Amino acid sequence: MKKLLLPLLLLLVVAGTSCDKIEDLLTFYINHDESIKIESSFPVGALVPLTPVTVTTNSNEEFKNNKTRAELVKNVTLSKLALTVTDPQGENFNFLKSIEIYISSDAKGETKIAYLNEVPQNATSLELTSTNAKLDEYLKSDTYTIRTKAALAKPVSSDITIKAAMRFKVTADPL
Repeated sequence: MKKLLLPLLLLLVVAGTSCDKIEDLLTFYINHDESIKIESSFPVGALVPLTPVTVTTNSNEEFKNNKTRAELVKNVTLSKLALTVTDPQGENFNFLKSIEIYISSDAKGETKIAYLNEVPQNATSLELTSTNAKLDEYLKSDTYTIRTKAALAKPVSSDITIKAAMRFKVTADPL
């Protein structure tokens, strides 16, 4: 019995690490950058939706470049969403109290993908918390829409443009 236990244990360890390595080989990232505009007339305090941004995907090309197809994609999640003020230059996020980001498409309803409930003072860039929502159907579609809800901490005197850098983690099935 003891002679069988060691080989069996070794086999289980090898199989477990092999599965992780295979999944790593089938995982890649898709990056999208979009601009979000906060207008100077935006109300202070309440969580209010901003103008939605429609994103045309090039996912099929990304899938092809990573040697897979849309029908083999089994899991897509938002791994990172970073915000940076691009206009006006030198602006920080002191004007912002909280922010939520949503994704939607014609084929699928709206899903919250990231948020930040309390924006730190004097921050020049922000990394939002991902909800780890399953986003397969959104990235497989030709277009999806990004909608933002923001609550301002103070009035803004001029329009502010924010770059949203999104990074999606994609895992495909080998078969």
